[in-house]
Amino acid sequence: MKNNSLTKLSRVLLAVCGIALAVSIFTPIWSIYLNAPQYPEGLAMFLHANKVSGEYEIINGLNHYIGMKEIHADEFWEFKILPYALGGFALLCLLAAALNKRALLYLVTGLFLLFGIGFMADFYYWLYDYGHNLNPNAAIVVPGMSYQPPLFGYKQLLNFEVWSYPNIGGIIMIAVAVILCILAFLEFRKAKKAA
Repeated sequence: MKNNSLTKLSRVLLAVCGIALAVSIFTPIWSIYLNAPQYPEGLAMFLHANKVSGEYEIINGLNHYIGMKEIHADEFWEFKILPYALGGFALLCLLAAALNKRALLYLVTGLFLLFGIGFMADFYYWLYDYGHNLNPNAAIVVPGMSYQPPLFGYKQLLNFEVWSYPNIGGIIMIAVAVILCILAFLEFRKAKKAA
């Protein structure tokens, strides 16, 4: 039983990861910024675990002209489950630290990595649909043009410059994934040496 226990550092970092994931529920996860000559101060939209904030209503108004769908938080099924998913992972991290079990560390690491991959794939699909599924009767139609914002980084869309990157909550989620992977690797190596 003793050989399945975690190091003190692993337990502390697991507890920190749990607390950090709980915090991420209440902070913006992703940011999308738009800049254009007619909006030199820029427009910002922030995706949280359960809502959209920022100037997305202005963005909706602009996107209407090129046939993009409007953004409404109540249309996203992800907002209904994401706070609970993050809360569940926070509890799993705290449970692994409290029960002092290496197997729980491996479990939470694997599940969180799968969750992260699924989260990013879903976000990419949403951006793809948002930028490609256009109203053919829009006021401005540019044949062959799509308006998919970047998942990460910069993209020029007509006269708009668009930046997309993690905000506080997203940085927390990425940091937790990295920490969990490092802890799982170190604990696995420790167990192998002890065997």
